[in-house]
Order: sequence, then structure tokens, then C-alpha cells
Amino acid sequence: MLKLGSKIRTLRVARGYTQEELADRCDLSRSFISQLENDQVSPSIDTLERILRVLGSDLKTFFSNDKRQEKIVFKVKDRVPMYLDELGIKGFILMDNIEDKSIDPKLIEMEPGAETEEEEPHEGDEFGFVISGKLELILDGKKYKVNEGDCFYYCADRKHKIRNPYKEKVKFIWIDIE
Repeated sequence: MLKLGSKIRTLRVARGYTQEELADRCDLSRSFISQLENDQVSPSIDTLERILRVLGSDLKTFFSNDKRQEKIVFKVKDRVPMYLDELGIKGFILMDNIEDKSIDPKLIEMEPGAETEEEEPHEGDEFGFVISGKLELILDGKKYKVNEGDCFYYCADRKHKIRNPYKEKVKFIWIDIE
């Protein structure tokens, strides 16, 4: 049996997913992901392709023994959209297909009245810088006003969300740090 497990675990952790989150995104069970990462089962090609797609990779890259060329510049055209416009939030992952990164920067635009879903506590830290407008950061129910030019930083070990209760669009950089 080919030892895929540790490589899949590395990709999953690099994306910041728990086994359950990866399983949900791939329509698989958490126990299957666990067994896969421990090399107790082998996935079908279709299942492996689905897992790799969620993890921002593909079969060619995954099985390549070549050292990947270090990517320095990330072009606007390479950004990956994150949110639906109907929610009043537009987001873009700024650096994609980087398996060993410890940060995940995003460019976010929120319309007036828009807000993210409340995130449950998780590992890592989060940093933000408001480019234009202002926003409200809510950590465990406590509200913080963040104005244009301000930044925020917190340990993600508490419930958190961001909202725009103001009358103008806000644009900010949001970085998840592992």
C-alpha cells in the first residue's frame, strides 16, 4: 500500500482543516479520513482527486517528486473567490496552492450590514488591517471598533466574527496564522 496518509495530513493541516472539516467538504466520513491518514485504507482515484481538490492540489502535484519552484509573486488573476455576493461579502484568497505556508491571507470587502458567520474557537491567530472604511470585530461577545488604517490581532481560541454595521463598504486584509 502506497503511504499517502502523512502527505494528505500535511496538506490538511496546512489548510487549517480538522479531519471532520475535510470529511465534510469531501462528503466523506471523519473515520475514513483518519484511516486514510494512518494508511489503513487506500482511496479510489476519484476520492483522492476530490480530497486533493479541496486541499488545493491535484494528482500531478501530489505525486510529483520534483521540487516545486518557489513562488514569489502572486498575481491578481490567480486569486480564488471565497464568499457569495448575496451575503454582501466578497473575499479572495491571495496565495493559493502553497502547501507549506503558515499564513492564509485574504482580501475581504464587506457591504454595509454584512457579517461573517461566528467562528468557533480554533488553533492559530488572526490578523487584520483595514484598508478603507471601518468594521466591528466581535470576540466572545465583546465588540471592538476597527477604523481605516487600524489593525487587529487575536488568538483564535474564542468565538469570533466580523461585521460591518456602518453605512460604507469596508475593505481589509485578513490573515489566518497557524
